Amino acid sequence: MTNSKLLHQFRSFYFRNYPDDMEIQIDYFSVFGGLGWDVDTSKPIAELVQTLILENFDTLNEKIEKLTLNEPINKRLLQALAIGDRRIFSAFNRAGLNNGNGGGALNFLQDSGLIQMEYSRESDNRDRNSNTKLKRRDARHRISHKVLFTHPFVRFWFYFIAPQIKNIQKGEYSKLFENFENHQNSYTSLVFEELSEVLLNYNLREAQIISSGSYWDANIEIDILTITDDDSIYVGECKWKNHNINKKELHKLHEKCEKLGIEPTQIVFFSKRGFSNELMQMRGVDLALYGSEDFEALVKSSSKEQLIENFIN
Repeated sequence: MTNSKLLHQFRSFYFRNYPDDMEIQIDYFSVFGGLGWDVDTSKPIAELVQTLILENFDTLNEKIEKLTLNEPINKRLLQALAIGDRRIFSAFNRAGLNNGNGGGALNFLQDSGLIQMEYSRESDNRDRNSNTKLKRRDARHRISHKVLFTHPFVRFWFYFIAPQIKNIQKGEYSKLFENFENHQNSYTSLVFEELSEVLLNYNLREAQIISSGSYWDANIEIDILTITDDDSIYVGECKWKNHNINKKELHKLHEKCEKLGIEPTQIVFFSKRGFSNELMQMRGVDLALYGSEDFEALVKSSSKEQLIENFIN
């Protein structure tokens, strides 16, 4: 159940640009992945945003308008999905849409290949508590699916560029770069989470995966929950931050598993900057730890010929 499209784009970006290491690969791929242009990863991302995106704004904006039919509802929904929690209903609210026009826009964007659905695996409270009166909050809770962008660059556009289009058209870029500096890590976190699931499933390729993705309900969010046909359960958390993961995060994840009523076969952490010595000493069958360098496995087994078509042809 690996996200093969994201994996192909990741490999395509690597063989097009050959970044020095996987941290750079992930950082730059999160912004320019799927764009299909050469990216000099020795230069700062902000400089490349200026030369590749802002100096080609008209060309890229025309392409975006074509893909969205220049329909304001489509663009509002994409922006809400890019900067929000990816849940459909909250995106509708953020974009000022209802189930009718929002649902129509969602279907169009999915059919056009700009987004893909990530379906909730939450069970309905009404089914689990058919004979119990639910608390008001639980009774009002609606299960909501989430959305993933199929190209990192499209999400970057609607996260950072679209909210600043009026300023960009006037040649004013300061707010754009300020926002990027303040939110780059949190923005990259989602792509890192997606790639982490790809890496986990790649390492489980000998098993038959029956369910994989993030898990969320009214009370719990888990970055990765993968189940195989032998009832093995892999629970993962991903941290794209400039500090290491420590034992405290392990306790938090154990608490989530207890609330969800699952016993993980293995807990898996993915970290931008590694792990505390204490956590490293605990690594074993029950606990797997992956740093940025481990993502090299995703490009080692591929070849340069695997370049695919991208967002901009």
